[in-house]
Amino acid sequence: MSGDGTVGKALDVLDQVAAYGRPVRFAVLLAESRFPKATLYRFLQTLTSQGMLEYDSHTQTYALGVRLVRLAHAAWTQSSLAPIARPMLDQLSAEVGQTVHLAQMDHAQVLYVDKRNAAQPVEMFSDAGKVGPAYCTGVGKAMLAFLPEAELERALEQQSFHRFTDKTLISREMLCAELARIRTRGHAFDDEEHEPGIICVAQPILTDQGRVLGALSVTGSTRTTSLNQLGALAPRLAAAARSIALDAQAWRFPDSFLQNTGT
Repeated sequence: MSGDGTVGKALDVLDQVAAYGRPVRFAVLLAESRFPKATLYRFLQTLTSQGMLEYDSHTQTYALGVRLVRLAHAAWTQSSLAPIARPMLDQLSAEVGQTVHLAQMDHAQVLYVDKRNAAQPVEMFSDAGKVGPAYCTGVGKAMLAFLPEAELERALEQQSFHRFTDKTLISREMLCAELARIRTRGHAFDDEEHEPGIICVAQPILTDQGRVLGALSVTGSTRTTSLNQLGALAPRLAAAARSIALDAQAWRFPDSFLQNTGT
């Protein structure tokens, strides 16, 4: 939970409503809230009056509001790699025929910001907008491996190391050893570590200075592909990641980009 005063507490309530993924009644929120009844009600009223939440008097439920949708769209456009990477994702998806993911770090977790389904889609956890663990996903490990030491330390402290499958890395030591291997080879794998039968190869998206912008992955099912086959796509994935990074630098950091390119 946040410790940032009234605003932080209100955002905690907003997060709580969003976590249900559906309209939710006050009694349900209260049962799981750290706030007293009057305090929770006051926050809900404020968020509703500001358009961040909507209240349906017929069903007596709260849901995310239209103003929040507008803000989310603006954030997606201004802060997400998705608009920049869209052409490259389309091209990569058409070439490899597998599921392609684009992700960014979100407070030591993985936020999937875009996705292209395979020619023959396979059911899996990841979808644009979902948040997943970093320590047991290809995109998460690819980003963790190239974080500066201080940022990596903070991220490692926030990993849960829950065992999802028999292959999940369940300790800091196991993960750090894997991150060292990722730095050496330049890309990461997910060997059924998050979901049984789901494997991937992932590539970090890095600026010229080595700053982590996000990660790109090609994901498939063990029924139709193998880690060796996905690994063979690593050079193509690296080229796509590099193109996205160049476009992102030109868009987000135009002054430094022009200086670095000498134009």
